[in-house]
Amino acid sequence: MNILSNIKNFVKDHQADIILVIGVILISLLSFAMGYIMAKQGEKEPIRIEQFPTNYSPRTNFAKE
Repeated sequence: MNILSNIKNFVKDHQADIILVIGVILISLLSFAMGYIMAKQGEKEPIRIEQFPTNYSPRTNFAKE
């Protein structure tokens, strides 16, 4: 019973600090979750090239020979 009363007294004495730490942890987890959700929403399909244009020629590239 002595340990329980020590824990009660510790919580009672440091109640504001404990609430502050819990609040910081919850806000951090919420921020991480929101960032993760936004990153997942922003994912786009990669660009696919299915066929070359008919007028494509490697010699008409912009590089000068």
